Amino acid sequence: MTTTQTSKKPGSAPAVSAPDARVPVRRQLPKVSEVRELLQFRAPVLDPVRRRLEGALTIEDLRKIGRRTTPRAVFDYVDGAAEFEVTAQRNLAAFRDVEFVPETLNSVAEPDLSTELFGERIAFPLVFAPTGYTRMMHHEGEAAVARVAERNGLPYSLSTVGTTTIEEVRDAAPNGQNWFQLYLTNDEALNEEMVGRALDAGCKTVILTVDTAVAGGRHKDTRNGLTIPPSLTVKTFLDMSRFPYWWFNKLTTPPINFALLRDYPGTSADVAAMLFDPGLNYGDLEWLRKAWPHHLLVKGITNPQDAARVVGLGADGVVVSNHGGRQLDRTPATLDVLPSVRDAVGDEATVLLDSGVRNGQDIIAAIGRGADAVMIGRAYLYGLMAGGERGVERAVEILRTEYRRGLQLLGLRATNQIAARHVPRAS
Repeated sequence: MTTTQTSKKPGSAPAVSAPDARVPVRRQLPKVSEVRELLQFRAPVLDPVRRRLEGALTIEDLRKIGRRTTPRAVFDYVDGAAEFEVTAQRNLAAFRDVEFVPETLNSVAEPDLSTELFGERIAFPLVFAPTGYTRMMHHEGEAAVARVAERNGLPYSLSTVGTTTIEEVRDAAPNGQNWFQLYLTNDEALNEEMVGRALDAGCKTVILTVDTAVAGGRHKDTRNGLTIPPSLTVKTFLDMSRFPYWWFNKLTTPPINFALLRDYPGTSADVAAMLFDPGLNYGDLEWLRKAWPHHLLVKGITNPQDAARVVGLGADGVVVSNHGGRQLDRTPATLDVLPSVRDAVGDEATVLLDSGVRNGQDIIAAIGRGADAVMIGRAYLYGLMAGGERGVERAVEILRTEYRRGLQLLGLRATNQIAARHVPRAS
């Protein structure tokens, strides 16, 4: 029998043969204390709202919950956008593509998240944007959102097409920073009435929205029949019937309408025709500047020249916004145009950004690119659909946690330390 030998190269280490048997592993029974430390059993949560909200770690989680708990037509109204929804996707993609440049070896213990808007301190750079038909998403509606804003030291903006009046919001959050968003109509008396009511209710900031000359083409809403006035399809009605809790709350609470305009004569279609006014122009802004004695922002600005002009006419600042992609499709992402708008208005004007904010790190990105704060709409509406007031509170908790963690991981200890070098633009 011939034995085959393995040749070795000169100077090579001798081959080590594998052991014939593995070394036995020493085992022992675990101690109860060790098992207890590994397994943290929780008491079952019987409240279904609390249970699903505790499981939500991101705004996207709240979005998925809202889709399960709300009729599809209502969810689509919140989640959808105009035409092919190109702009809505661009808004999200712009934030996803951001690259951060962190600093190291800075103490980030107890970071100061707060910032200042119009001379008032807010808890972190977040403002609740105005949204229409809010009580359709959940019967607690605008009052619930205003209470959350007040508790968390954040401004809340009521919409002209909100389903709660200015006075009701004031009563719900009497110590809150309550703002009012205005659609100027072609009825001068009505405009004066709305401005007067906002003033009497203690609002210190008015936001004039200017990107709604006509209604955007929101095909999902048209297909679902969720138009003004509503014309629900059989399919939409059958889908809504799958949500008895939603129906019960709608039928046992005050009717959903444009609360601020409920006494205006005419149908809801007539009201909508007033609100989407193609005749709106710079003269209307000049009128409002004279009529409103406090802070004035113009929302719906994506063009630097427009931004400079409205500030030149007396606006205290602008909201860089494309209406969340719900008006003109194929416009740029707001984060992309933000730096040029900031350059156009200078450092003294207030600049807010909305459209596409879904994460606390998005807030950091916006501030690094030139914003003083961001506005959120869909982000808190997902929370509202998922769990009413508690869901909105959860949305704030998520965004605040993400913002704080992002700030610390960037090596920053305060909001006012965020700079352009931390969020460089792609070359």
